[in-house]
Amino acid sequence: MQAKKRYLILFSTGACLVLLFCFGGIQVPLSRRGPSRRDDRSLAGFHPGARWRRFQGYLQSFSTLEKDRNEDLNEHMSPRQKRDANSFLYTGKRCRMESCFDFSLCERNGFKVYVYPQQKGEKISESYQNILTSIEGSRFYTPDPGQACLFVLSLDTLDRDQLSPQYVHNLKAKIQSLPLWNEGRNHIIFNLYSGTWPDYTEDLGFDIGFAMLAKASISTENFRPKFDVSIPLFSKDHPRTGGERGYLRHNTIPPYRKYVLVFKGKRYLTGIGSDTRNALYHVHNSQDVVLLTTCKHGKDWQRHKDARCDKDNAEYDKYDYREMLYNSTFCLVPRGRRLGSFRFLEALQAACVPVMLSNGWELPFSEIIDWNTAAVIGDERLLLQIPSTVRSIHQDKILSLRQQTQLLWEAYFNSVEKIVLTTLEIIQDRVLEHTSRSSLMWNSLPGGLFTLPQYSTHLGDFPFFYAKLGIKPYPKFTAIIHVVTPLVSLSQPVMKLLVAVAKSQYCAQVIVLWNCDKPLPAKHRWPTISVPFIVIEGESMVISSRFLPYDTIPTDAVLSLDEDTVLSTTEVDFAFTVWQSFPDRIVGYPARSHFWDGSKERWGYTSKWTNDYSMVLTGAAIYHKYYHYLYTTYLPASLRTMVDQMSNCEDILMNFLVSAVTKLPPIKVTQKKQYKETMMGQSSRASRWADPDHFAQRQTCMNKFANWFGTMPLVHSQMRLDPVLFKDQVSILRKKYREIERL
Repeated sequence: MQAKKRYLILFSTGACLVLLFCFGGIQVPLSRRGPSRRDDRSLAGFHPGARWRRFQGYLQSFSTLEKDRNEDLNEHMSPRQKRDANSFLYTGKRCRMESCFDFSLCERNGFKVYVYPQQKGEKISESYQNILTSIEGSRFYTPDPGQACLFVLSLDTLDRDQLSPQYVHNLKAKIQSLPLWNEGRNHIIFNLYSGTWPDYTEDLGFDIGFAMLAKASISTENFRPKFDVSIPLFSKDHPRTGGERGYLRHNTIPPYRKYVLVFKGKRYLTGIGSDTRNALYHVHNSQDVVLLTTCKHGKDWQRHKDARCDKDNAEYDKYDYREMLYNSTFCLVPRGRRLGSFRFLEALQAACVPVMLSNGWELPFSEIIDWNTAAVIGDERLLLQIPSTVRSIHQDKILSLRQQTQLLWEAYFNSVEKIVLTTLEIIQDRVLEHTSRSSLMWNSLPGGLFTLPQYSTHLGDFPFFYAKLGIKPYPKFTAIIHVVTPLVSLSQPVMKLLVAVAKSQYCAQVIVLWNCDKPLPAKHRWPTISVPFIVIEGESMVISSRFLPYDTIPTDAVLSLDEDTVLSTTEVDFAFTVWQSFPDRIVGYPARSHFWDGSKERWGYTSKWTNDYSMVLTGAAIYHKYYHYLYTTYLPASLRTMVDQMSNCEDILMNFLVSAVTKLPPIKVTQKKQYKETMMGQSSRASRWADPDHFAQRQTCMNKFANWFGTMPLVHSQMRLDPVLFKDQVSILRKKYREIERL
């Protein structure tokens, strides 16, 4: 009986508590934690499938919604909770593109970026100047703020450590006084260092408002997904443009090196970031796991040194860092005072697979890069398990990781310009979501910067993905013949060339680009051919018009020809057959080379016949039509204008572009010595090849182009592809391309 009474009392008490809760008698305290990623969509007003055309009037409604929500919440908050909530809201920590970015600014003129003019007397670090110069030299830049979609401050925000000589004082007041600031909306702020001793927080010392952050060493807790951009920490010596190639010159099988795991860097005795580095000596074995630290840094290191410092310093000095880096399979990348580390980029360049030990770090460009294919993500709490973990990775996986480090280094990290352009391209993909890149475009050769989604969002339209997709390019080509001299007779070389090309079994269409100052010839003046034939008047009669992305090109392959080229149908057929196996390269006949002239300290151009070459001239070459789009869109107007003014070097510029994209040389097919400079006596006097300054101009072009690319992208090759049985002492009946040997 007593037991029944106890159960009845408990039941009654529980029922009363439920009723009190339902009718507001009990209040549940609100959490003071910031929103987790799981709550991002609800906090940001996320709408699946939303498009930027619908957001013109959306920003105000979001603010109103948040205001109403906060008024309801304030009724149940303590004063401290109210203060935290207000700080949370006004610093823009809840910002997402849908809520804090005005898409209507991008609707008028597309994705354009404006850089504020530099204010008189304001100091700018070399690194920040490199960032601004990279933006101003890009295709996104506009000097008109009225056309801009995105704004970049000229005030240096890179180093916000108050103890740094690069620290800019009174930045808050200076930014707030900018007439276009608009609470930071549509602005992006670049930052490498934030906080100072001893906490090294991520506070920049001013309210960024609704601005986006492109920040190094940013934590996942403070990172705003699809709004901020995590960038790598780079040194002041990082090249502005060009950048060095990765150090993986050839693949070794098995892919093991002298060391399994290495690290060499500072050890912090106390404070933030000291725990992991202080424990590295437990893993170091002086054989294949070499983890070296030194206490010898800072002015008063001796005053704070511990019992291990002298031994660590002696061991530290025994090893050369570069030798370790280039001879190790894995490189440890522990956090420093901040989450990021210079060791990260150093490991990528050296093809040393990074082993990340920085809990909570939002890895650089994590929005687009799949870091599981290029790095090992470790846990600081499991340091002692790292050696056994990396030893267990299969050699095939190691080779794959190492190759991916080189792709990512060269595509996105080897210069300040690439880091900046990658940041801008990520934001552009968010703004123009319907033409954004896929993950495969970002994580496959040649990388997202050379795979422009404005051309197409279909992978099969690019020459780089045929093998991955298991498809082949369209099995025909379009011939484009560039004509600059008037028609006089049917015996002109251009007439013979037109007939020979049209007879090819792979020819789908012939386009004559008329860049002559004489009127177009009547239709009956042209020879009759069996394929569609179009004559187009060149735009402004400039030489770059031969590389415009004409809508009338229906095929993947373009056969580019000069009017004085001499090619037979058999030669055309063979060249196209070779191109089908190398659709991302230039394949053709006339080869040229470059060299470094040490006496003049400049690049030289030569047409001499040697054992190697680095260019195949587009006067008789086949390539993918996507390069027409890249030539017109990716290259700066200044280079194209220079080419048009000289009516020269457009073929060299196209070779620079394709080699920069592929990191590979062109392909020469079958020896053919009679071409271009050697044919000047046979060609018209009006031909540009008869100009005595022509060769000198090409020397100048080589150096101008190399200066813009920041490096020499051309690659030498000694490979020439000939038909099977070419010039073999066998019956001519056994050979497929019989006519080539008679030329």
